[in-house]
Amino acid sequence: MTNVWILADDRAGNVNQLLGIAEALGEPFERIDIRYDRWIKLPNLVRGKSLIGLDAESRNKIKGPWPDVVLSAGRRSFPVARYIRKQSGNRTRIVQLMNPGCAGFKEASLVVLPAHDGYQGKSKNVLVVTGTPHRVSRARLIQERQKWEPVFRDYPHRRLSLIVGGATKNNPFTIEMAHDLVAGVQALKPASILVTTSRRTPNEVVQTLANTLPQPFFFYRFGDKTENPYFGLLACADEIVVTGDSMSMCSECCATGVPVHIFAPDQMMSPKHKRFHQTLYREGYAVPLGQEGIAPKGTLNPAFEIAEKIKEMNRDDG
Repeated sequence: MTNVWILADDRAGNVNQLLGIAEALGEPFERIDIRYDRWIKLPNLVRGKSLIGLDAESRNKIKGPWPDVVLSAGRRSFPVARYIRKQSGNRTRIVQLMNPGCAGFKEASLVVLPAHDGYQGKSKNVLVVTGTPHRVSRARLIQERQKWEPVFRDYPHRRLSLIVGGATKNNPFTIEMAHDLVAGVQALKPASILVTTSRRTPNEVVQTLANTLPQPFFFYRFGDKTENPYFGLLACADEIVVTGDSMSMCSECCATGVPVHIFAPDQMMSPKHKRFHQTLYREGYAVPLGQEGIAPKGTLNPAFEIAEKIKEMNRDDG
């Protein structure tokens, strides 16, 4: 049995990816919640193999017995993973999501990079994957469908689930885009529409969708006091339209096995997002909204590919 820790910081997207991998491993794991202090702004070259940058409560959590594998994501948590490996006598293996910097490629047992990052190296410990790892498995979809199907029983098939993200740092989500999104959804001629918005969806976009989408539709506004139906919308969909601003949402939608359409206006997407979408289109997991739909190639969740690589690594060490 492999003892696994995940370093769960304040970035929910990173934590979701780590949980997806840990769950795919099928081994018991411990979630170590960490928070940062002002010293986190120091470069990793200075932080080295230390707990510099963690607040006092978090530092107290990082103590032996040390795990066999530690999963970390992003630059900020990597020195903590290095510290754990050092304290274990270099026995703990580091599995690092996203580029950890030069030291990471030497010290991590496995570095996982998304294909849209364009990695061109040849390190044997680097695994390049399509999409982002997540927690949408076949078993979870079955479970969520059983839970949510009674809620949606008055919404006839074909059901189209509309997964709406929002503005990003430098890219707005405008009312004009919202009208284009509605037109694209209408062109697919769904029998009913199941909608969920996100924390980043502008209020004016939420209102535009609510006022212009054709009935019948189920509409969840992020922040409503009822339970968020996101996973239910994935599980109960016959077809999905997702906005392309979230790589995680796109990857999760592509795990359902139903046709996926990505709404990705040029003005709303960064170059990295555009490369990501092109990978999904090229590999047959999705199509741009407005293009004739196709049956999906399969289900996309690189968490299982990463988990298998970790198991292989463990077998080789054994």
